[in-house]
Amino acid sequence: MSHNEQAYLDLCRHVLEQGTKKGDRTGTGTYSVFGHQMRFDLAEGFPLLTTKRIPFRLIASELLWFIKGDTNIRYLLQHNNNIWNEWAFQTWVESENYKGPDMTDFGRRSQTDEAFKAQYDEQMAIFKERTLTDDAFAVEYGDLGAVYGKQWRQWKTSQGETIDQLKDVIQSIKTNPDSRRHLVTAWNPEDVPSNMALPPCHTMFQFYVAEGKLSCQLYQRSADIFLGVPFNIASYALLTHLIAHECNLEVGEFIHTLGDAHIYSNHVDQIHEQLSRQPKTLPTLKLNDEVRSVFDIEMEDISIEGYNPHPGIKAPVAV
Repeated sequence: MSHNEQAYLDLCRHVLEQGTKKGDRTGTGTYSVFGHQMRFDLAEGFPLLTTKRIPFRLIASELLWFIKGDTNIRYLLQHNNNIWNEWAFQTWVESENYKGPDMTDFGRRSQTDEAFKAQYDEQMAIFKERTLTDDAFAVEYGDLGAVYGKQWRQWKTSQGETIDQLKDVIQSIKTNPDSRRHLVTAWNPEDVPSNMALPPCHTMFQFYVAEGKLSCQLYQRSADIFLGVPFNIASYALLTHLIAHECNLEVGEFIHTLGDAHIYSNHVDQIHEQLSRQPKTLPTLKLNDEVRSVFDIEMEDISIEGYNPHPGIKAPVAV
C-alpha cells in the first residue's frame, strides 16, 4: 500500500474521530480540525488517489488555466471542465440581463428539487454555450475576478504595476536555489472582500531545493477533505513536477499544510465508503520532454500512466 495515499486516508479517519462539529458559510455543517500536515514523496508515484477515481484531466486543465494567468472560464469550458461554472453562472443569473426562471439558491435547490434541477440544467447549458460562442458575454459573465491565475501572474501593486510571481519564483529557483524566498501567494487582502468570485482556499506555496530535488509546501486555509483535497494534492504535485521539469531538477516532496480541514456532514457516508477500500499502486506522470517551459505546456504534453482506481464516489458540492 502506498504511504502517499495513507496520509490522506489517515486525515479522513482523524477528522471523523476527532473533528469538532461546526457551522459554515454554506449552511451544510462540518466536522472540522484546525491544523494538519500531510507529506507525499513524489518519487513514490504520482499522488492521484486510487480509493476513488479522481478526474486528472480536470486537475491538469485547471492548473494550466492558473499558470496562464487566465481568470475566464471559457478556457475551462473549451477543455470540458465545469468545476468553476457555478460562480460565474451566479453572476449571470443575478444580473439585470438575465431573463430566465428564478435561480436563487440554485446550488442547494438543484440537489433536492427535480423540477428545479431541470430548469437549472437548461439555464446552465445556455450559459455555457453563450460563454463559448459570444465574446462580449464571456467577458462580462465568464470572468471570475482576481482569482488564482491573476494573483500568480499579475499581482497588482499599490503603484499600479504588476508582479509575475510564478515567473519570478521559477527564475529564483534557477539562479538562487538555496533561497528561502521561493514563495507565491494568492491571498491578496485588498481583493478578497470585493474582487474575487471565491477567496483563495490554497493561499500560499513555497519551493525548496535540496540535493537536486524540488519540494513544494502548500498552506491551505480551508480544505474540503472529500471533494477538494484530492484535487489539491494532485494539482500541486503536478505543479511541482512541471517546475522541476523546467529547472532540470528531480521531484522531492509535496507537503500539504491545512488550516480548517473539514468533512461536510453530507459527505460522511462517502468517506466511510472510501475508507473501506484498499488502495492500489499509484500511477506515473509523463511529461513531454521536448517542452521545458511551464508556460508552453499544453494538455497534450501531460499524461498519466498505470492509473487503475476504484470507481468514483458522488457527493454534493457546498457552494
